[in-house]
Amino acid sequence: MARLRDHVIRAGLETLYFSGAHRILRPFYEGVGVILTLHHVRPARGEAFHPNRILEITPEFLELLITSLRSDDIDLISLDDMSKRMARGDFRRRFACITFDDGYRDNKIFAYPILKANDVPFAIYVPSSFIDRTGELWWLALEAVIGAQDEIAIRMDGHTKTFQCRETEEKDATFAAIYWWLRSLPADHEIRAAVRELAGRYGVDVRAFCDALCMTWSELAELAADPLVTIGAHTVSHPILAKTDTDFARREMETGRTRIEQRLGLRPQHFSYPFGDPSSAGAREFALTTELGFRTAVTTRPGVLFPEHGARLHALPRISINGDYQKLRYVDVLLSGAASAAWNGFRRVDAA
Repeated sequence: MARLRDHVIRAGLETLYFSGAHRILRPFYEGVGVILTLHHVRPARGEAFHPNRILEITPEFLELLITSLRSDDIDLISLDDMSKRMARGDFRRRFACITFDDGYRDNKIFAYPILKANDVPFAIYVPSSFIDRTGELWWLALEAVIGAQDEIAIRMDGHTKTFQCRETEEKDATFAAIYWWLRSLPADHEIRAAVRELAGRYGVDVRAFCDALCMTWSELAELAADPLVTIGAHTVSHPILAKTDTDFARREMETGRTRIEQRLGLRPQHFSYPFGDPSSAGAREFALTTELGFRTAVTTRPGVLFPEHGARLHALPRISINGDYQKLRYVDVLLSGAASAAWNGFRRVDAA
């Protein structure tokens, strides 16, 4: 099912590009700017089973992306500059912001030298527990369990379900089935408990991924010292905020921000909702970031920025630079606004 979805998305992007429809729609839907979502930047890996591949691009593609944006006469700016342009209605030139979620070490090793050499501002949204080594990148633990087993059993909805996962296709199907079942659970703590139980049974340490993949506070401080770098808040534990109560959600937002301030000496003004889709962050979460005084907050709802977003700076859409679609023609379609317009029913703003 996951591969079928990817084929459908890729076919849609190809159709928009080769039909020229994205060029026809561009004047109406390209907007005034765009915020790009990235996670990992690192050399390509050859594993056949790699369901989280969507979260990583290669350094070479990052170079191509920057070159392409500048060749299209797009200003590459910081989140502070973006928020000023949006508030002032300064749309004389189209702009793009590059943002990274989660604070992965490869952002410093592979992405930073490229961005620094090209004088590109960027932001990193940090869940403080990932840097403190107490966080749970549960989607990576799930991948690790399935990748190492030919068969797994998991308690789902009161029953033990067994999955065969010898072949790559079986592993992909198993990951998709369990991942989306987890995402359907009503509370964030239930997701974590289910993954802890599964990982513990198959000998995978859920917390080991933070140490292996995420920056330390000292590494993050080195980046934060560069004026090109904006450090944003991303909660403490990266929960699905909509699956938590209001007091917990507020604490996650504020405590994560305070922890960054304590360790780095700077108070984040920008926020990213974990997961960030409509099932993860909505009107309540937008109100909380406004209440807490964040200057902007970003979702993962797909879309470019329109002037109307100047009144909705705590519900900003982004365009994901997806590791499965590392072709500049796909970026061209995405930045035209055509794909997200179709996805959003041709509404310019989706902030409910």
